[in-house]
Amino acid sequence: MIEKLSEIEKRFNEIGEMIADPAIISDQANYTKLMREHKHLTPIMDEFARYKSFATAFEEAKELLDMGDSELKELAEAEYKESKEGMEASAEALKILLLPRDPNDDRNVIVEIRGGAGGEEAALFAAALFRMYTMYAETKGFKYEVLSLNETGLGGIKEIAFNITGDGADSRYKFESGVHRVQRVPETESGGRIHTSTVTVAVLPEAEEVDFEINPADLQVDTYRASGAGGQHVNKTESAIRITHLPTGLVVECQDERSQHKNRDKAMKVLRSRLLDMEMAKQQAEIADQRKSQVGTGDRSERIRTYNYPQGRVTDHRIGLTLYKLEQTLAGDLDELVDALITADQTEKLKAGL
Repeated sequence: MIEKLSEIEKRFNEIGEMIADPAIISDQANYTKLMREHKHLTPIMDEFARYKSFATAFEEAKELLDMGDSELKELAEAEYKESKEGMEASAEALKILLLPRDPNDDRNVIVEIRGGAGGEEAALFAAALFRMYTMYAETKGFKYEVLSLNETGLGGIKEIAFNITGDGADSRYKFESGVHRVQRVPETESGGRIHTSTVTVAVLPEAEEVDFEINPADLQVDTYRASGAGGQHVNKTESAIRITHLPTGLVVECQDERSQHKNRDKAMKVLRSRLLDMEMAKQQAEIADQRKSQVGTGDRSERIRTYNYPQGRVTDHRIGLTLYKLEQTLAGDLDELVDALITADQTEKLKAGL
C-alpha cells in the first residue's frame, strides 16, 4: 500500500505543477480534467500525510524504548501506543480512500420517477419523491431543472425526468434507483385502510456529447402540439418533440418549453443519458458476480425502500436500516440514509478485495 501511495503522491505533485502552468490553464478542457483529478487525490494525500506523521512518531517512541531510559519510559510508552493506534486507524482510512472509484461519481444526474402500482395514490407519492429529491439537492448546493413532466389532475405525477447538476451529484443519488414502496391511508379512503403503492426511480449519470456519438440517421424526430396546461401558445404550436432512437427503440418526449429547439435539446440530453445507462448495464452484466457483493444492483425492479406513514418510518431493505423520521426524510433530509448506503458499499468492496 505504501508503494502505491508513493506513486499517487508523485502524480499529485506533478498535477500541482501542471495546473500552475499558464499553457495548461489556457487549455480549459485539460485544466478542468486536471483540477478534478487533483481534487480527488487531495483527501488521499491529506490522510497519507497523517499516516506518515504517526509513523515518524512511532519510530521515535520505539527508539526511546530501545534505549532503556527509565525516566523517559512512561512517556515513550504512551507515545508508542498513541502513534501505533493512529497508524492503524489511518491505514484503515487509506484502504477506503484507495478503493476503485466510480468514474461517474462527479457527473450530474438525470432522475426519472414513474408512478407504479396504485393509480392516483402512486402518482401522488411520485410527486412527494420529486419534492424530496429536489429539497435534498438544495441542501447539497445542487441545482435542478425539469426536463419532462406528465402530471395528473389531482396534483400527482405520472412520470417526470429532471436534471440535478453539481459536483458529486451522482455519488449522492446513485443508490436511489429501484422500486420505492409507500404504505399509507389515502385521503379518498373512507374506511381508513392502509394502501400499498409503488413508484419506480431511475438515476442516470448525465452523458456528455463526447461519451459517444449519436448518428442523426438513427433518430426519428416528430413534432406535435403539446397538451395540458400552458396556455394557448403551448397548445396551438407544434413545439413538442418526440425523438425515437431507431436501433434501440428508445423514445423520449419533451413539451415543457415553448421553443421547439429547447425541447429538442432537453430530449437529446435524456436520450444520451439513457443510452449511456444501457451501455453501463451491459458492462455491469459482465461483472455480475462482483456486483452481487455490493449494496444494490441498481435494478429498477428491485424493491429498495418502504415509506410507512402510520408508523412514521423509512426502511431501506438493502442494508436493513430503519429510521423513524419519515417527515424529515420526505423534507429532503437524506444524508443519514445516503451515508449509510455509501459505508455499506465500501464495506462490501473491502470484503471482496476490490
